Amino acid sequence: MKSSVLSLAVLAALSGCSLIPEYERPVAPVPANWTEGVESNLQETQVISWRSFFKDPELQRLIGLALENNRDLRVAALNVEANRALYDIQGAELYPQVDVNGNGTRTRMPADLSNSGDSMITSQYTATLGLSWELDLFGRIRSLREQALQDFLASDEARRGVQISLVADVASTYLTLQADQALLDMTADTLKTYEESYALTKRSNEVGVASSLELAQARTAVESARASLARYRRQVAQDRNALTVLVGQPWSATAGNPMLLDEDVLADLPVGLSSEVLYQRPDVLQAEHQLLGVNASIGAAKAAFFPSISLTGAAGSASSDLDNLFGSGSEYWTFSPSISVPIFRAGALKASLDYAEISRNQQIAQYEGVIQNAFREVADGLEARETYVDQLTAQRALLEASEDYFRLADRRYNIGVDSYLTLLDAQRQLFEARQGVISDRLSQLLSEITLYRALGGGDFANQAAERGEAPEA
Repeated sequence: MKSSVLSLAVLAALSGCSLIPEYERPVAPVPANWTEGVESNLQETQVISWRSFFKDPELQRLIGLALENNRDLRVAALNVEANRALYDIQGAELYPQVDVNGNGTRTRMPADLSNSGDSMITSQYTATLGLSWELDLFGRIRSLREQALQDFLASDEARRGVQISLVADVASTYLTLQADQALLDMTADTLKTYEESYALTKRSNEVGVASSLELAQARTAVESARASLARYRRQVAQDRNALTVLVGQPWSATAGNPMLLDEDVLADLPVGLSSEVLYQRPDVLQAEHQLLGVNASIGAAKAAFFPSISLTGAAGSASSDLDNLFGSGSEYWTFSPSISVPIFRAGALKASLDYAEISRNQQIAQYEGVIQNAFREVADGLEARETYVDQLTAQRALLEASEDYFRLADRRYNIGVDSYLTLLDAQRQLFEARQGVISDRLSQLLSEITLYRALGGGDFANQAAERGEAPEA
C-alpha cells in the first residue's frame, strides 16, 4: 500500500501544471536597419572575436593578461557561480528531502508521580529514515526554479558584458598610451628645435639683427612646448597606471615593437548591419533573462492561490532496549500527508500577484530602453566611422599644407624676404597640425573600438553554446 501511495504521489508531482504566462519577446522599438536601403550582411550567430579584431601582438598579450587577472571580471565570474548555487538550491526543492535520525531517551519518574508508587526509569530508542516532500501540483516550485535559472543566465550575460567592456577598455587605454607617447616624442623634438631657434634669435638680438618682439615670440614658443611636454609626460604615466589596473598586475612592454597608430591595428567591422545584431549584446540578453525571470515569478504568485500538499513519513525501529533496537518486532513507521488551502490572507496573495505583474511591465519597459540605447550606440558608431574618415583625411591634408608653409617660410626667412615672426607662425602651425593628426587618428581608432563594443563583440568561438545550456540542478 505504501508503494502505491508513493507511486501516485510521484505521478501527481510529475504531471503538475505550470501557471507561468506564455512569454512573447517584446517588439523592438527600433528600425529594422540602421540606415534606409542597407542590407544585412551580418547573421545573428556571427561573433566578432577580439583576437581577430585587434591585430597588434602586444595589445593581444595585454588583453590576455587582463582576462586572467582583472578583478572586476573576477567578481563578475564569482557572481555567476553564486547565482548558479542559488539555482541549485531552488532546484533541490523539487525532490524529496530524506533524513536519517537517531534518538535515545532515558527518563526517571519519581515515586509520587508513578502509578505504582515506586520510582521508575524508562528508556526509548529510535532509528528512523524520514522523508518530506511538497508536491508541486501547481508549479510554484518550478516557477521559482525557472526564476532562479533566469537570474543565473542574466548574471552570466553580465559577466560577458564585463569581459567585452574590459577588452575594449584595455584596447582604448593601450592606443591612448601609444598616442600620448607619440605626442610626447614629437613635442620633445619640437622643443629641441624651438630652443635652438631661441638661442639663435637671442644672439641675433644681442647684435641688433633680431628685434625684442621676435625674441619674445621665440621664447613664447619654447615655454609653450615645455608646458605641452610636461602635460604629455603626465598623460603617459597616467595611461600606464590605468593599463596596470585593467591588466590586473604590473606589466612591461615586450621586446617586440608595437604597431604604429598609422598602421592597420584594427580589422574592418561589417558595414551593412541589421538591427537583429542587437539581440547578441550581453546587456540586451541580460535584460531579457531578467524579464523571463519576472515572468516566471508570476507563475509562482498564481500558484500560491492553490492548495499546497505535502507528504511526510518516517520508517525505522523503536525499542525501549538499545540492544534490541533492530531486533524482531521493533519496526516503526508513520505517514502524515497534509494539505494547506489558503482561505483568508487579507489580500496578501492578490497583492503579491499584482506586484509580480507590475514588475513584469517595468522590466518590459527597461528591456525596450536597453534595446533603444543599444540601437543609438551602434547608429552613432556607424556615423562616427564615416565622419572620422573625412576628418582624418582633411587633417592629413592640413599637415601637408603646414609642411609646405613651413618650408616656404624657412626659405624666405633665410633669404631675408619674410620676418622671423612668419617663420615662428609656420612652426607653430606645423606643430599643431602634427598633434591634430595623432589625436584624430586616435579618435578614429577609439570610435571603431566603441562600435566593436556596441556590436557585442567578444572572446567566444561559440557564444550560443555558452548561453544555451542550463546548469545542472
